[in-house]
Amino acid sequence: MTTWIWAGVAVVLFGMYLSWTAGRLDRLHARIDAARAALDAQLVRRASVAMELATSSLLDPAASLLLLDAAHAARQAEDDQREVAESQLSMALRAVFAEPEQVAVLTAEPGGEEAVRDLTAAVRRVPMARRFHNDAVRAARAVREHRLVRYFRLAGRAPFPLAFEMDDAPPPALTPEGAPA
Repeated sequence: MTTWIWAGVAVVLFGMYLSWTAGRLDRLHARIDAARAALDAQLVRRASVAMELATSSLLDPAASLLLLDAAHAARQAEDDQREVAESQLSMALRAVFAEPEQVAVLTAEPGGEEAVRDLTAAVRRVPMARRFHNDAVRAARAVREHRLVRYFRLAGRAPFPLAFEMDDAPPPALTPEGAPA
């Protein structure tokens, strides 16, 4: 009789563990969704600020065209091409703001200081948002790789989480180390 009781307790404890793991996985997926929404918001903000700067006539025509094209492509990119388009926007920003002197000339223009401040803030937030998203993805993947999670299909129908890989290095002139003195 005691064997049946212990077996029942073991089954209940195992069920509780599976339930706890499924709940944890669900919370991790919710965290991924929230982090992805925050990342999307920061990417849209960066592209919007870049488009605003490109159309403001504060930059020379070639730089404006390069920045406008990359920002527009990033805003209009489909999900499967988004990482590439955002990386190209990062490269365009680095090309336009390669030298601290370019930023100094831009800040000397009327309205330029505010534009540089907005762009700097937007450019700095993208790597942080991407890091939060990728950390959430890494945590969910670690749980989903456990055998019990796979055998009992605790992830349900949730898609396998994918990291967002892009070139998000800021232009040197917009970092504290490269800012004009």
